[in-house]
Amino acid sequence: MDPDNIESLEYTVIEVPDMNDSMSRIALDKKQYTIRFTYNMYEDCWTFGLYNSLEQPIAIGLKIVPNIALNLYVTHLNMPDGAFAAITRLPRIGRYAFKEGQATFVYISLSQLE
Repeated sequence: MDPDNIESLEYTVIEVPDMNDSMSRIALDKKQYTIRFTYNMYEDCWTFGLYNSLEQPIAIGLKIVPNIALNLYVTHLNMPDGAFAAITRLPRIGRYAFKEGQATFVYISLSQLE
């Protein structure tokens, strides 16, 4: 995903809390989920996980890397049809990239990707 062309798509911005580990409830494509963001200080990277409304895991420990569909190879039936991505011009996403506005975590619905 090209950071210069993301503006042509409609997407949902998902705020990454300024915490090393957090869980938040979100609604995507009219379904409820829980999303977990975890910062790994040893690797200086973020991961995320997605859980159903009962907090049963759908996908966990997905490393957040710049400008790529992060759930491309996740085939769980309960995974939303769209794509999760971190949009940035940085080569890697460190601890404060989301807080400082240098990276944005987004969900792009399938209708926008077709």
